[in-house]
Amino acid sequence: MQTRRARRLRAAVAVAALAAGGGARAEGVALTFDDLPGLSLDMSTDYLAATNAKLLKELKVRRLPAIGFVIGDKIEEADAPRRTALLEAWLKAGLQLGNHTYSHGSLNKTTVEAYAADTARDDALLRPLLARHHSRPAWFRHPYLETGATLADKRAFEAWLAVHGYRVAPVTLENADWVFAPPYDAAVMKGDRVEAARVRRSYLDYTEKVTAWYRQAALQLLGRRPALVFLLHETRLNADVLPELLEILGRNHLRVVSLDKAMRDPAYRTSDEVEDANGDEWLSRWSLSLKRELPWASFPEPPADIAAEEARLDKDP
Repeated sequence: MQTRRARRLRAAVAVAALAAGGGARAEGVALTFDDLPGLSLDMSTDYLAATNAKLLKELKVRRLPAIGFVIGDKIEEADAPRRTALLEAWLKAGLQLGNHTYSHGSLNKTTVEAYAADTARDDALLRPLLARHHSRPAWFRHPYLETGATLADKRAFEAWLAVHGYRVAPVTLENADWVFAPPYDAAVMKGDRVEAARVRRSYLDYTEKVTAWYRQAALQLLGRRPALVFLLHETRLNADVLPELLEILGRNHLRVVSLDKAMRDPAYRTSDEVEDANGDEWLSRWSLSLKRELPWASFPEPPADIAAEEARLDKDP
């Protein structure tokens, strides 16, 4: 088993490679975390605070940019002052916060008017908080990546976002972390270190495979490797394995940049004007728009045992 010193040394080498750009082939990758103040089996404020502190510590020590997308009702439903302090901690660390709607509903299952009102409610929570840090909300991410059941709904809501100063934060890399997070929480809550280590290994192995797939798929689709926008969630699992996730990015010639910088890549000017009932990430949308196939036959699926455990926990009251 590796010593703590060895793990820290390895992580430091990976971060140095990220800072140096990982060589001439390195592309940018933005770290984006959904569902602040946290996604967990244990939604107690103490558990969320411990997760938040660990994640921010890992980001700050490496001086990495990141953005967290906030669900308002998770802040106001309980312990509002303490949970608001978790958001303040992000801003004090020099990180960004974005709008993820107030109640995490789907635009595919509601009217544009109701969805805009829910987004405005989240904005009303975020705007004064960010103003105290000389900032304002600028990025929005759709829950479930569902951007509207019709193009008319998609366009109408995006027009609302533009009027209110928002841009959509797309996703071009994701690792199904929401599948692995509940089994990991369950192991942590039981104090089962062996099971927690097994889930971590499985998660990191899967992330290695899926990161390589997205880079190759983007190359096949666009003829070059663009900057990527990585969808993660604020979970205990991601907080505990962030150094290893950074190593994976480094091995795949990716260097961490801000969302603002990643979005300057010309790839994000590709049309995503397609009907999307499935909450697809943006490579899939661009594939439809450009009428070019992606290599889905080689796409790695999450391990069946982890997926089954997540499904069981999801049904367990």
